[in-house]
Amino acid sequence: MLKADELFIPETATVLDTMKRLDETGQRILFLAPEGRLKAVVTDGDIRKCMLRGGSLEDPVSKAANYHPKSLPIAERGRARRELERWGIDALPILDKNGVITDIIFADGVNVDNRKRVDIPVVMMAGGLGTRLYPYTKILPKPLIPVGEQPIAEMILGRFRDFGCRHMTMIVNYKRGMIKSYFSDLEKDYTVDFIDEDTFMGTGGGLCLLKGRINSTFFFTNCDTLLDIDFGDLYQYHKDQGNLVTMVCAFKHITVPYGVVELGSDGGIAAMREKPELNFLTNTGVYVVEPRVVEEMPDGEFIGFPDVIDRYRAAGEKVGVYPINESSWMDMGQMEELEKMRRRLEEQS
Repeated sequence: MLKADELFIPETATVLDTMKRLDETGQRILFLAPEGRLKAVVTDGDIRKCMLRGGSLEDPVSKAANYHPKSLPIAERGRARRELERWGIDALPILDKNGVITDIIFADGVNVDNRKRVDIPVVMMAGGLGTRLYPYTKILPKPLIPVGEQPIAEMILGRFRDFGCRHMTMIVNYKRGMIKSYFSDLEKDYTVDFIDEDTFMGTGGGLCLLKGRINSTFFFTNCDTLLDIDFGDLYQYHKDQGNLVTMVCAFKHITVPYGVVELGSDGGIAAMREKPELNFLTNTGVYVVEPRVVEEMPDGEFIGFPDVIDRYRAAGEKVGVYPINESSWMDMGQMEELEKMRRRLEEQS
């Protein structure tokens, strides 16, 4: 069980340090509390907003923090559930008369669901060969590779269903009969339609097959990307920003385990860095897309969806990024990540 002070972080910590701590704790909130006294809070959403305002990973966390946090005195602890619901927050610190945090009430601990609901179509690209998961995909198509007791694709669609989505479409190609049979026989409270892609057209080209079938904003996902995010918040962000496409990107932090040498033009050493750290955003393969993109897709073109995005960017269209923490993304198209997810499920059972 976490202790309250494990969720404290100093104002001098960087945004990157804060992201690492959020990942370590598994929570979505940290507290700036010098000597235990509540001063501010910072959530993954606060960091996202800071970065979108042009903030840097090296900025102090104080630039992202909320200095007007909600809290309750010890005597009013009984109101915690009601206030969590009313304010739509994930955690509520309980303070003594000196403003010191004595406890933290979490929404999931009192069965409060603060997620935003959204019922828009979900389109899944599920036709690839799954070469990164070979030899599993020699027998099963990638969407049906099991993770615990469920196939990858069922887990992903279940996440969208949990936020209110009820209309799913799968663009299928490789071993499509097995995919159709599985989802047709599955007991579920959402619908799944299938679109046959007879010729491989890449992660973007297959969208042309949806012409005349989709007329609203939709979620677009690969069949191997599992996200632990608020899809309702993602949709609302997309609409608020007025984007044609919003790409969900995960912050990645990598430490190169070697000394890196840069060569100069004369063949000598220009610079040396011992175990440098790299910080960057990477595409998770999940998007929010306006239906105009479907209608404008050339028929039969082989193209990846990132290239579709680049085409719109070059034309001056508005494409946005919704950044998330690395721990909120699992790329189950990689064998290592697939096994990691299986171990996580075993630990929870």
